[in-house]
Amino acid sequence: MELKKKTTKLQSWISTGRGPILISGPCSAETEEQTLETSKRLAATGKVDYIRAGIWKPRTRPGSFEGVGEKGLPWLQKVKEETGLPVTIEVANAAHVELSLKHGIDMLWIGARTAVNPFAVQEIAEALRGVDIPVLIKNPINADLALWIGSTERLIQSGLKRVGAIHRGFSNLGETHYRNRPQWQLAIAYRNEMPELPLICDPSHICGRRELLQHVSQKAMDLDFDGLMLESHIDPDNAWSDAAQQVTPEALKDLINSIVVREPQFDDETSHDELDMLREKINHIDDELLNLLNNRMKVARNIGQFKKSNNITILQKSRWNMILEKGKEYGHAHGLSEAFIQAYLQSVHDESITQQERVMND
Repeated sequence: MELKKKTTKLQSWISTGRGPILISGPCSAETEEQTLETSKRLAATGKVDYIRAGIWKPRTRPGSFEGVGEKGLPWLQKVKEETGLPVTIEVANAAHVELSLKHGIDMLWIGARTAVNPFAVQEIAEALRGVDIPVLIKNPINADLALWIGSTERLIQSGLKRVGAIHRGFSNLGETHYRNRPQWQLAIAYRNEMPELPLICDPSHICGRRELLQHVSQKAMDLDFDGLMLESHIDPDNAWSDAAQQVTPEALKDLINSIVVREPQFDDETSHDELDMLREKINHIDDELLNLLNNRMKVARNIGQFKKSNNITILQKSRWNMILEKGKEYGHAHGLSEAFIQAYLQSVHDESITQQERVMND
């Protein structure tokens, strides 16, 4: 199913009337020819709503390609003229904002490295005061929901009417599968706090490699995101930045065509009844789980009393390791992910320790 066929609740200003939006273009605008050619081929797919390109590139190490800077802005003006598509770029300070407005950039986004700094976000917000332009803000690099929400609030308080967010995953030490761990629960929590704002997913920066893009894009659509930002390049393997996560415009078209976009609601009364029955089963199971957890904590408090009476430490590492390994084996046998088992058992274990501490220190 094509990405455009969804009839959705798309929030106000970002809606195209055709369904979830697609923002695409090269990670970096490298040359005028590369920027124009990529944009023309993206426009030819008939899938893209905004062309993106990095002009200023915040890099971790000095000496890396940090973007062409201001000289790339006229290239994007040509992109608009020759494709008829609006363009969007990343800004990191007030000077970037001023130059972008001067060159008629249609939409701005604030990157993850900038979103982590309230001073930088406030500077951008002040530079945009009184300006009517759409602005998207990526989640901070670190998994800090309050910081993401606070950065959004700074933009809104500056008077901006068209504000949205981009979920691009979170840096996590030891992560090997993704470039940035999605931590979907944080994006869902952000949406619950800011339900009126559009939320875009950036699979390119979550994945870091193109073979994962379809899976993450589909996941975002299943979670009712309002669109995708995917990086595309005419020669991805030789891109000057983030080569492994970019795809050709033609491959992007195939990727988008492979995505199933589902309706957030349906009107069939029979289907409603069936879904209500299944949800009631979930409610019943949840009640049982909470009751079992309550009983487990009662036993944990009894154990705490025993440890107190016998002057034994709370944490028993061998016991915890045994529980964890047993849980992982069960999860593997029953199709439950190791990450879920780890998180669940860790939460239960932490609460058990808290309960025992209260008993032992009473």
